[in-house]
Amino acid sequence: MYVLTLIVEREATSLDPALVGRVREALGGGEPRVLSAGEAVDLPLVAMPSREAVAAALGGTAVDAIAQPTAGRRKQLLLADMDSTIVTTETLDELAAYAGLKEEIAAITRRSMNGEIDFREALRERVAMLKGLALSALEATWERTEYMQGARELIATMRAHGATTALVSGGFTFFTGRVAAELGFHHHRSNVLLHDGERLTGEVAEPILDRDAKLSSLRELAAGLGIGLAATAAVGDGANDLAMLRAAGLGVAFRAKPVVAAEARAELRHAGLRGVLFAQGYRAEEISA
Repeated sequence: MYVLTLIVEREATSLDPALVGRVREALGGGEPRVLSAGEAVDLPLVAMPSREAVAAALGGTAVDAIAQPTAGRRKQLLLADMDSTIVTTETLDELAAYAGLKEEIAAITRRSMNGEIDFREALRERVAMLKGLALSALEATWERTEYMQGARELIATMRAHGATTALVSGGFTFFTGRVAAELGFHHHRSNVLLHDGERLTGEVAEPILDRDAKLSSLRELAAGLGIGLAATAAVGDGANDLAMLRAAGLGVAFRAKPVVAAEARAELRHAGLRGVLFAQGYRAEEISA
């Protein structure tokens, strides 16, 4: 009735069969089902294990574990955050480097992503600091932006199996539009940086896409597809992602801030975004490049 998926970062380590055996014995699991040799395995369970029991069985190893009901694992809708999730950086912080303000703005970003300050006010404050920055800085920032390991495979695989994918970010359309086009997202939603044709005005268009808007997007897109929230997945790292992570059938905190990791029902701390596929029961041979 339940399944515990064990996942490692394949570039860093290999899943130890002896560890799988110990976890199986500690939790009373059934015969392991290999999803990807040395990378991911399913353990069937008769009861939902507690976080504490799973953590004790893993013994501090660099292994991610996601427990959930077996039924309905494969989701029909995915919502993904962009910064520090689909791409490796916070694009606003990287943009600020061209104004000589990266450290100052990154400090505000960290507090916002940890839920210490209001996201909307923090966004307005950071954008105001960039007033007068040439639009060429946006292009330069984009050229240095890299995708998170497994991002391309995650979107390609879910699309190949009929799922709808949406990039929903507190960042900016300049970046989400390009990421969506390159990776194949069906939809993208984010904030709009205002400019005069040459330089940023220091303003962001209203309304600002925040945590409430991310949750609303999840509900709206699910309703449009005629599916319940149980058939959805979401992945993100910051406090503004937490509402959609809680609401989604599979809400994955990805290398997340402490406040998010503590409250999300599923977490990937070590593995890349392929882990979101393994959590849905995809096998390695089903993953699209």
